[in-house]
Amino acid sequence: MARPKIRHIALHTPDVEKTAEFYKTVFEMEEVGRTDSPLATGVYLSDGYLNLAVLNFKSAAAADRLDGLGPVMGLHHFGFACEDLDEIRKRLADSETPLRTDLPAAGNTGYFEEKYVGPESVMLDISHGWLTEKRKKAEEAAAAR
Repeated sequence: MARPKIRHIALHTPDVEKTAEFYKTVFEMEEVGRTDSPLATGVYLSDGYLNLAVLNFKSAAAADRLDGLGPVMGLHHFGFACEDLDEIRKRLADSETPLRTDLPAAGNTGYFEEKYVGPESVMLDISHGWLTEKRKKAEEAAAAR
C-alpha cells in the first residue's frame, strides 16, 4: 500500500468569495469546484497537487472542530488521500481515534470524506482523494474524447 498523502486542507471563513479570491490572486490557485452541501458553502481551489477547501459552515456543529474552542475561523481540518481506506480505518480504530458521527452526510459533492478527531483534537479526513487542478484537467480531457 502506498503511503497516504496530505492532499486536502479546509479553511473556515465568513467570506468564501473574498478568501478564495485572495488565494487565486496571490498564489495563482485554480478554482476546481464549488459546494453548497448540508454542511457548508464553499469554493475548492488547487495548486495542482493539493485541494484547498474555502468553506463557510452552515451550523455551529459543522464548524466545531471538537477541540474545546467551539466554532472558530481559520484552519478547520486536513485530509489524507489513501489508496486503501479499509486499512486506514482499521489503523484509526486500533489507535482509538474517534470517527465523527455527529455530522449530517455531506451529500454527493464529489469530495467524499470521513472525519476523525486526531491527537490534540485536530480534525482529519480520509478519502480516496480530492479534486485538484491536475485531476480536473485529466477528467476534462477524458470527457472530451
